[in-house]
Amino acid sequence: MRHTIRSFLGSLCVLFLGGCAGSLPDVAVLTESTPLTPPGIVGPKGKLSGTRARFVLSREGQGADAEELIQKTVALMESVGGHPLTAGNKITLLVDGPVTYAAMFKAIEGAKDHINFETYIFSDDEVGREFADLLMRKQTAGVQVNLLYDSVGSIGTPAAFFQRLRDAGLNVLEFNPINPLKMRKKLLTAQRDHRKVLVIDGKIAFTGGVNISNVYSSSSFRSGEPKNSKEGWRDTHIQIEGPAVAELQKSFVQAWRHQKGPSLPDRNYFPHLAARGKALAQVIPSFPGEPHRLTYVMYVAAVKNARYSIDLTMPYFVPDHQMREAIAQAAERGVEVRIVLPGTSDSNIVLYAGRSFYSGLLESGVRLYELRDRMLHAKTAVIDGVWSTVGSTNMDLWSFLHNNEINVIVVGKDFAAKMEELFEQDLKGSDEVKVEAWSERPFLNRVKELFARLLAPWL
Repeated sequence: MRHTIRSFLGSLCVLFLGGCAGSLPDVAVLTESTPLTPPGIVGPKGKLSGTRARFVLSREGQGADAEELIQKTVALMESVGGHPLTAGNKITLLVDGPVTYAAMFKAIEGAKDHINFETYIFSDDEVGREFADLLMRKQTAGVQVNLLYDSVGSIGTPAAFFQRLRDAGLNVLEFNPINPLKMRKKLLTAQRDHRKVLVIDGKIAFTGGVNISNVYSSSSFRSGEPKNSKEGWRDTHIQIEGPAVAELQKSFVQAWRHQKGPSLPDRNYFPHLAARGKALAQVIPSFPGEPHRLTYVMYVAAVKNARYSIDLTMPYFVPDHQMREAIAQAAERGVEVRIVLPGTSDSNIVLYAGRSFYSGLLESGVRLYELRDRMLHAKTAVIDGVWSTVGSTNMDLWSFLHNNEINVIVVGKDFAAKMEELFEQDLKGSDEVKVEAWSERPFLNRVKELFARLLAPWL
């Protein structure tokens, strides 16, 4: 229910407070007008030489098979947004809330210098209070805690909850308060901070789709936990160690400064980061108002350059015309395109808006699946068995145009294989949408889809 209220209030912001402003870039034109060079790679000791970079890409990216995909996505992100591909990372895949929370708690317990925490939802419930108590204990122990939470996402959380954190010494900042007396700029209330970023001592980082809320407190039965009576939310998060952590730290600092929060206390936010693994990672933050919405460009470019396979998991799926065309054209040229979508949602209008595009996608050869029983919240993709992304970005205009979002691209066969295994598990818990059955769906559902599609620009 709280998620539905947040969606409704956010929609009001978009509809009545100028949220329709802005447009998405033409990715084809952007690609043609951007000179691309082989992507540079930054390691613990600085930028790798051209020879070394080519060797690393060849080793992790299946050589020539992935050359075009990597060149036209990773290199494009670097050229347009200035975000480097980093080497020497350890990326740990975290499935669902319980596993994610356990990893977060362990990292927070070990913090010695600072904790930077950015989240859309921070609920005053059992999970939220457990996090709050731990953060206050660390602050008391001398670890500086800086918390940035979204006003709409956390609208159900009493102000007293956050005041208690402030009283304990935490540096707490509310992103774009919806209180009219606190609004910095009226038209910015449609902009939300949808990111989920946790950085510990500048050395360990977490990001993905998991918020701080009881709805994530049980497993979706795919992460090895015993079944119980509660329906778990299906979500994906990652833990990062290595040079890419600095890029997530930069995004947090940038968001904090953009909100004109108090100066961050003097701490060692950017320590030297040694290699912790072999993964190649590229952090892609996206801000409203920037020349190019980078997470949008990332998705469209990656789909356009896929050669063999696209496995997409998306809970809020209302793609614009460029995204729809890219997906359909990929299937038409022989790429195996499979998309796992929600069978149930906390936003029925978004669910039906997404379904309004099913017929066209199915006719193009795209295979669509709807997850049974569980609430889908994971936002991930795996392309050609070598390019993967995990993040906060939904495939809808609201996410692409109005939200602060962040995704991490991981280049490499090993991580992609883990993502593919997870995708196959989700397929087992999903029902495939067949053309024949879809064409016979009830008339009332068609009416709902038509109505919802009319509102797609505001979803």
